[in-house]
Amino acid sequence: QVQLVESGGGLVQAGGSLRLSCAASGYIFSIPRMGWYRQAPGKQRELVASITSDDSTSYEDSVRGRFTISRDNAKNMVYLQMNSLKPEDTAVYYCKAVLGRDYWGKGTLVTVSA
Repeated sequence: QVQLVESGGGLVQAGGSLRLSCAASGYIFSIPRMGWYRQAPGKQRELVASITSDDSTSYEDSVRGRFTISRDNAKNMVYLQMNSLKPEDTAVYYCKAVLGRDYWGKGTLVTVSA
């Protein structure tokens, strides 16, 4: 059983930065893949970035070069550093862990004003 709690969302102006954090209840070094997803109003949830246990990362095209995903196994944390934020990045951001099944957090809201 893995429990995930996101934090770090908020309101920011376009061009600004936020760092999202995902705290996991278990030892994340055993989790093969973790990711950040987002869901904007009226849209489907989409993958933003993912990271494997050997720190291999992947990004959705629209955030590549602006967002950085990282993990700290010692602290059981996964982060999403978001720079150069745009209004279209506004969404609820969710942390996901894949360990036999999918585990989701409840999300944190990011609002980017123009």
